[in-house]
Amino acid sequence: MIRPYETTDADTLWELKRAFELELGTATGEEGKAAAYREKLDDDYRASYLQWVDRCVAEAERTVQLAVRDGEVVGYGFVLPESMAHVWDAAVLNELFVAEQARGTGVVDDLLGAAVAVAREQSLPLDRLVLDVDPDNDRARAVYDRWGFEPWGEMVARDLTAADPVE
Repeated sequence: MIRPYETTDADTLWELKRAFELELGTATGEEGKAAAYREKLDDDYRASYLQWVDRCVAEAERTVQLAVRDGEVVGYGFVLPESMAHVWDAAVLNELFVAEQARGTGVVDDLLGAAVAVAREQSLPLDRLVLDVDPDNDRARAVYDRWGFEPWGEMVARDLTAADPVE
């Protein structure tokens, strides 16, 4: 079953978000990435993240949806609200995570179906749902390929603490 997030789910959502971030850090990068992801998951980040979730959900109730199996929340999907569509001129699947014990059970398809439904309801500059997936995350890439996601540009990043180039 997929249902909208409620503020009473904050602790559960945080545990899933934390698992999502730690897995991204360890499964898709070198030790430096893992350490960076681990270090950011402090109480201040938790509070800030949950406040942001509350703001997004207040704007659009189904922004964050939870997957429930046998009475336990086992995953979540987070589509940014329509007001943020101009970030990519499309709907943005910000986060999707399924707990390890629920992988291979169809939960990911339930969450993706719910995310696509939310995105289809948005008024968008481009009729697309976009997401960022680590190229080393083969399992996630296989799911997105199966759902018809295709490459659409390439994200690059810059360390803001690095020195600026000197000419």
